[in-house]
Amino acid sequence: MPEINFKIQWPDGTQQSCYSPSLVVKKYFNPGETYQLTEFVEKSRTALTIASDRVKEAYGFSCSRALGQLQQIESKASEYQKLSEPKVLFIDFIEPI
Repeated sequence: MPEINFKIQWPDGTQQSCYSPSLVVKKYFNPGETYQLTEFVEKSRTALTIASDRVKEAYGFSCSRALGQLQQIESKASEYQKLSEPKVLFIDFIEPI
């Protein structure tokens, strides 16, 4: 199953590299695009859940790494909830070598 990493920038300017076990995230995000925090979290939840489900279909178990990545995104996003219109920049996809 093709995996992919992607790089984002949080509202405070910090950057994070994220993981998906499936290329499905390419259907939900566009490099260089800025997303409202809640929209980014929702799209991440959808894409990473689908990615984990694809692993389950192929191997018989969910992808704990994808679900852990989602949990990390949700946790980090909660730090910015009180900001006025927080946004996340989707920097780019990082193809594995």
